[in-house]
Amino acid sequence: MRVVVDLSRCQGYAQCAFLAPDAFRMHGEEALMYVPNPDDGQRRQVLRAAAACPLQAILVDRPEGRDTPLGTSPS
Repeated sequence: MRVVVDLSRCQGYAQCAFLAPDAFRMHGEEALMYVPNPDDGQRRQVLRAAAACPLQAILVDRPEGRDTPLGTSPS
């Protein structure tokens, strides 16, 4: 699994860090740090975290090989 965060969109709401703390964490009050290749055991947490992002700044590489914005389903 591959995770990409559009840091120009991220506003530091930290919903991802709350839902998937092993993959996302806040550095200070505004800077998001994340694991770009979390293990598959974290998949469910990472997908929930991405779906919770109010700005949909998190993309998760799906098994089909598509980067899909969180909250949408692949076609």
